[in-house]
Amino acid sequence: MAKPSGDYPRYLQPGFTPFDPVALAGRTEEIVCRGDRRKYTKFYCPGVYGRIATGYTCGCCLRCIFCWVHWSRDFPEKHGYFRSPEEAFYDLRRIARKARINQLRLSGAEPTLGKAHLLGLLQKVENSEFRLFILETNGILLGADSDYARQIARFKKVHTRVALKAGTPQAFTRKTGAEPESFELPFRGIVNLLEAGASFHVAAMTADARFVTREERKALIERLASIHPALVGNLEEEVVSPYPNTLERLRHAGVRLQWSEQ
Repeated sequence: MAKPSGDYPRYLQPGFTPFDPVALAGRTEEIVCRGDRRKYTKFYCPGVYGRIATGYTCGCCLRCIFCWVHWSRDFPEKHGYFRSPEEAFYDLRRIARKARINQLRLSGAEPTLGKAHLLGLLQKVENSEFRLFILETNGILLGADSDYARQIARFKKVHTRVALKAGTPQAFTRKTGAEPESFELPFRGIVNLLEAGASFHVAAMTADARFVTREERKALIERLASIHPALVGNLEEEVVSPYPNTLERLRHAGVRLQWSEQ
């Protein structure tokens, strides 16, 4: 199995050893962060959210088998370039002004890696003319560090999208590679955001029966409802899409799907 130093898998293959995602986050930050500088692969304007200027980050603390992200997730040392908070904001602003839009986003891999960088960037956004910043995250670090959620909640222009990967600890390990105990971290991150008064919603890959059984979907929804009923009403349910990187990761994991079913 391909591994970075520290014996963490680059991508999942049959027989993998589950890992601690918080420890992997720390190892990955050593690669993608230098002080308050952080690695990106590009800044662009996709059509999601009605068009939004987006910074695409390197490195992640999970190894989801259905991930669509560039291989900079798995091999961050081989991809990307460093940007300070000021430089990243400049790049986002340039893209937004060219497209004549007033909303910004970080996506790709895990944008919460590099707390100093992210908080510095969010402060630049808060002081700017832009109306909205969408932060996409798997919630691991927001669950491990309650102060992180409180800091993000200070910024009134920020809306966080927490993407859950599974509805049970066993499924979480099977789909992400992380140890079953860490299944609780994203839910803890949701609680931390809620208690901090942050603007956020939850997304989950629960609309794809090939990946989520009825029982697992039910368990996930019941867990969200136990935190707050509104989380269920605002749940963004997703399906797996056959992006080239997704197909390759599924192949490595030994998973075969019939895409015609969707």
